[in-house]
Amino acid sequence: MEFVADFHIHSKYSRATSGEMNIETLSSWAKTKGIKLLGTGDWTHPLWLSELKEKLTPTGKGLFEYNGTFFILTVEVYNLFYRNGKAKSIHNIIFAPDFKTADEINEALKGAGDLRIDGRPILKMDPSSLVKIILGINNRCLIVPAHVWTPHFSLFGSNSGFDSIEECFEDQTPNIFALETGLSSDPGMNWRWSALDRFSLISNSDSHSPRKIGREANVFNAELNYDEIITALKEKDRKKFLYTVEFFPEEGKYHYDGHRLCKVRLSPSETRKNKGLCPGCGKKVTVGVMNRVEKLCDRDEGFKPESAVPFKNAIPLEEIIADALGVGVATMSVEREYKAIIQRLGNEFDILFKVDEKELLESANPKVAEGILKVRKGEVNVLPGYDGEYGKVHIFEQSEKKEKQLTFF
Repeated sequence: MEFVADFHIHSKYSRATSGEMNIETLSSWAKTKGIKLLGTGDWTHPLWLSELKEKLTPTGKGLFEYNGTFFILTVEVYNLFYRNGKAKSIHNIIFAPDFKTADEINEALKGAGDLRIDGRPILKMDPSSLVKIILGINNRCLIVPAHVWTPHFSLFGSNSGFDSIEECFEDQTPNIFALETGLSSDPGMNWRWSALDRFSLISNSDSHSPRKIGREANVFNAELNYDEIITALKEKDRKKFLYTVEFFPEEGKYHYDGHRLCKVRLSPSETRKNKGLCPGCGKKVTVGVMNRVEKLCDRDEGFKPESAVPFKNAIPLEEIIADALGVGVATMSVEREYKAIIQRLGNEFDILFKVDEKELLESANPKVAEGILKVRKGEVNVLPGYDGEYGKVHIFEQSEKKEKQLTFF
């Protein structure tokens, strides 16, 4: 069966996360979005793990179910360590097939950090040691470096990352099979670096609120079975792992370089021209994803490996509605229109990708329908995000700002 999966989210026990990140609300929003399989997030936290055990029903196939929504045990951990005398901080996602494995992993990790403080625990542990411990407990587990290009807390990040996977994971590199691209990059950017060809590239929301789940996601044609999904990722099986759903990466909050306090946004070439300094205050800018990709890549833009899993860019339906109506996303008019179109046409993923043009134009607000069709064609204007500020995406000319924008056709 074909289904949408969002593996990386957080619970109400993570810092800066909505109190609505509970199983009941997540299941309800998953149906609205069209997501069949959600990561649980945060199972290292004892209170969240207790809720998961209480509310989720094992399927017998390594997944769990609540009211028609399926869940897979995933958690993001923060590895804080030193390498060659330098502090490093990397986030990794751990997939586990059952609660027994989760319990054993928690027992092994509790000496490296206090698992009760945060749903995304800080572990004073080298990533290679993490992989050895996890796979030593259960070799059915999967470890995936999270949002690998983000300046902070990532494998290739400009602030504390590495210039190769081998530098980070050392002898455990062969046990890394997939990478999470993050909101500020898409597979097309990653295809420019031949060193990444063997890895599956997954995309997830990293959501801290229910409305944001599925803003990036993965689409499979497989059985709802833990081992089949993990094998599809390990083997980069394009018959089962069909495509990913991506932000326009310029919308991500670290796509370009810049300095938020001075409201300075810089392309990689502009950063080089300014010798890495903010033209406003003279301090170092935050070097973003595009800059790092250009530094490490060995292929021209537009290259696509033969083994590549495809992707589709999308804009969340609420953002399309807001732009069509010329109002903010968090307004009652957007919420009313969102609920109305979902009621008429089905879940959000179907509306964004599958509902045909005739039905859209007949059943939706004409301007909203036009916006959905324009996004499908990639006809959007994007002002790139930088230094923690999300990019600004506009579909209609009347809502464009005076700032110079990057256009895709």
